[in-house]
Amino acid sequence: MIRILIVDDSATIRTLLKAIFESDPEMLVVGMASNGVEAAAQTALLKPDVITMDILMPVMNGFEATRRIMAENPTPIVVVTSHVDSVELNTTFNAIKAGALDVIAKPVGQAYHEFEPMRSRLIDTVKLMAGVKVVRRRSVLPSSGTAPVQHNGQPIAPGAHPGVAVIVIGASTGGPAALNTLFKMLPSSLPAPVVVVQHMTIGFTEGLVSWLRQESHLPIVLATHNQRVRPGEIYFAPDDQHLEFAARDVMGLNRGPLVSHVRPSVTRLFDSAARVYGSEAIGVLLTGMGDDGAIGLAHLHEQGAPTIAQNEASAVVFGMPKVAVELGAADFVLPLERISPTLLSLLDKRGARLRR
Repeated sequence: MIRILIVDDSATIRTLLKAIFESDPEMLVVGMASNGVEAAAQTALLKPDVITMDILMPVMNGFEATRRIMAENPTPIVVVTSHVDSVELNTTFNAIKAGALDVIAKPVGQAYHEFEPMRSRLIDTVKLMAGVKVVRRRSVLPSSGTAPVQHNGQPIAPGAHPGVAVIVIGASTGGPAALNTLFKMLPSSLPAPVVVVQHMTIGFTEGLVSWLRQESHLPIVLATHNQRVRPGEIYFAPDDQHLEFAARDVMGLNRGPLVSHVRPSVTRLFDSAARVYGSEAIGVLLTGMGDDGAIGLAHLHEQGAPTIAQNEASAVVFGMPKVAVELGAADFVLPLERISPTLLSLLDKRGARLRR
């Protein structure tokens, strides 16, 4: 039985969430709180398996509550919120940085035509997150940035390594925090563009991009159709659109069929990079449930492109990278903190080799 603590300042939403969870025989709501102070106290008392956390609440908001809970009584937390404005979105992703595992949209009334898919995703996500092992975290404050990795003691010079034309990255559950860690270690002089597919509830991707910009040394934008990529810039697939390379250095967007039940699809991005760039791409597959991206990483590997999968110990969910590893698609299986240094090393080595 999965024991759940619901945290939301709306009694109506608390009642709705309770009804959703207890419609599943494997779930039991053991407590409900209307603000962050109550949430921290009930977490210590009730020891739930998982917490659903609203963001904008009186007394103590969801970010502060997440920070306190992860410092005092580490528990899997799923942010369940609306995306009403930039302030709430920014606070939502700060909660992810503080230790929350995922963010999903707050369900609305049962008469809404999307209610059943939202209900199913909420139940599935909470079940999955209840099994994640979380660790105690010291209190985390939003920071102004982190020094980028230096390679061989020196920053990488712009355009120094033409042997790598693009870096493509895929992520799902746990991805926002992982991408934040990865990006803030990359220097502003990165000599290749970075193109990313992150599975995200519709309505949250723009907020994710805005939040990631705060600590990145590189510009981060949502990709547009027929946009040309530039070295040292990061591009994200927008909501509900596949992002692919239409030609060398040119991105295209489309609403083609779902791949592995998702759109945008990591595999669609990786396949297009393999087709257009071959061995001049680098593929990175981060934490996430399911198998999206694994076949695409294998296709990059077959073209001679270096490929990286996040390892089990550092991944929130070792799903997508696990499948890639089982397929033999990953040249490197690395803890998160080693991925950026490895990317810079690959840029250096491959550039030096191809210049000869």
